[in-house]
Amino acid sequence: MAAPCRRMASRSLLQFLSCFSRTAVGNAGFRQFSNTSVCRAALHSQCVTERPASPWTLMAAVCLQRLPVISAEPSPIEQQFKDMMYQMELEKSVLSDHELRLLEDADRLSRKQADDYDSDEEDVRDQEIILAQDLEDSWEQKLRKFQPEPRVKADVDKDLTSLERCLSDTLLLLAEQQVGSEKMWLLPQTQWQEGETLRQTAERALASLPAGFKATFLGNAPCGVYKYKLPKAVRTVSSVGRKVFFFKAILSESSPPAAPNAPILWVKKSELQRYLKPAYMMQVERFFLSL
Repeated sequence: MAAPCRRMASRSLLQFLSCFSRTAVGNAGFRQFSNTSVCRAALHSQCVTERPASPWTLMAAVCLQRLPVISAEPSPIEQQFKDMMYQMELEKSVLSDHELRLLEDADRLSRKQADDYDSDEEDVRDQEIILAQDLEDSWEQKLRKFQPEPRVKADVDKDLTSLERCLSDTLLLLAEQQVGSEKMWLLPQTQWQEGETLRQTAERALASLPAGFKATFLGNAPCGVYKYKLPKAVRTVSSVGRKVFFFKAILSESSPPAAPNAPILWVKKSELQRYLKPAYMMQVERFFLSL
């Protein structure tokens, strides 16, 4: 009994399965094993386990934008169109209740001056007559006391760390990060880790900032990619360069302001060239739209 067992144990798995597939199984309707499928599965698993790691390190960055808070100043052609539409609406509109009241007061005053006014026409006993012109005077006084906030704040606009600067423009968040032996201004980024999606990596890059911004990500797919090689002095066979995938996000209104000494900047599209490398800025400008 021990000899047959030792012979069966010395056989390979493929030989055992081939003998099993040639064995008659009667009319029970079982599907026979195929030597071809078993070999193909074994080769596929061997290729998967022996596949070399990618020499490119995956990164994810977040393109966090602060949308305009106030309307932008109209251009000359926009101002001309606005004036034209206002004039058309004024010419085609009907008189408002206040304008009708002005006409009634003027008619009443003219009849008083012509001694053609009968006080019995209106019941004005124990009533204080307030003319429409008196209302306009009171509104004019309130308007003079009203002081709107300035659209342009020179002191705040110069502070690149403030969220209150350039309220009529779209701003982009830049973070100072260590790249090799130098510090550079980049979009907040971090390295991808096994088991997470690229969007989760971008969310982790935003959460790692000391400011703690809250944002709404616009989809799960990246809006751009930037690829670069490492210097030859530090380049290896297993580490050739980096691939950075960008994800768009919109700043939430409830986000707290950043600390004064936080290594971040809020810049306009026209200010990117001061802080970003030309090749990096070219990729960012493709998906960063200044609304």
